[in-house]
Amino acid sequence: MLRALAVDDERPSLEELLYLLNADPRIAGVEGAGDATEALRRINRALESGPDGPDAIDVVFLDIHMPGLDGLDLARLLNGFAQPPLIVFVTAHEDFAVQAFDLKAVDYVLKPVRKERLAEAVRRAAQLRGVAPLIPVSEPDPDHLPVELGGVTRFVAVEDITHAEAHGDYARLHTGRGSHLVRIPLSTLEERWRARGFVRIHRRYLVALRHIGELRLDAGTVSVLVGTEELQVSRRHARELRELLIRRTAR
Repeated sequence: MLRALAVDDERPSLEELLYLLNADPRIAGVEGAGDATEALRRINRALESGPDGPDAIDVVFLDIHMPGLDGLDLARLLNGFAQPPLIVFVTAHEDFAVQAFDLKAVDYVLKPVRKERLAEAVRRAAQLRGVAPLIPVSEPDPDHLPVELGGVTRFVAVEDITHAEAHGDYARLHTGRGSHLVRIPLSTLEERWRARGFVRIHRRYLVALRHIGELRLDAGTVSVLVGTEELQVSRRHARELRELLIRRTAR
């Protein structure tokens, strides 16, 4: 079972987080800290205790915006330790997800925190710490992808996605109505969606062939028009893309 530390400078948010974590049977115990400095003192005590000691902490649920030392600063400090606890960011701001990935966060949970979404973050941390799952993990829906938007999970149809853009271990999915950041590498989406007509055109882009409106050649450079957005095609992928588009047109 996991030993946790929740860190948030807003008392109502901290109390709600403590309540939800205490209700999860995979959490052996959870403490709260009102700022990053207090949390760092508690984590230092845990590191001195060792991973099997009485003061050990397995995972920190960490807010980002806090006065003084913020959550990202604390995560950078923890990355300097030999055996730091796992980190789950819990924040009202979507914009820091890529930085969270760079800091090796286990998950990125948006406020307002939902019980089901927090349970998924606990599951990921438990899996990394070798805690047995409570229930088997169901197979993902191949036609839809869950995305977080303002604390609400919505399901985006794959057929509505025009292209995906790499952000480290994340990908930003673009549709005609907006974009969504998901914790899935672009290479995984490429393999999963190859049979659905998605093709890699650049190390940054995976594009649905059916959404390509134009192929443009200009002074040796190749690009495609997807909706109103022009995307660069790398030389490595240009020939394959042209052949695929020609075969698609000839059908």
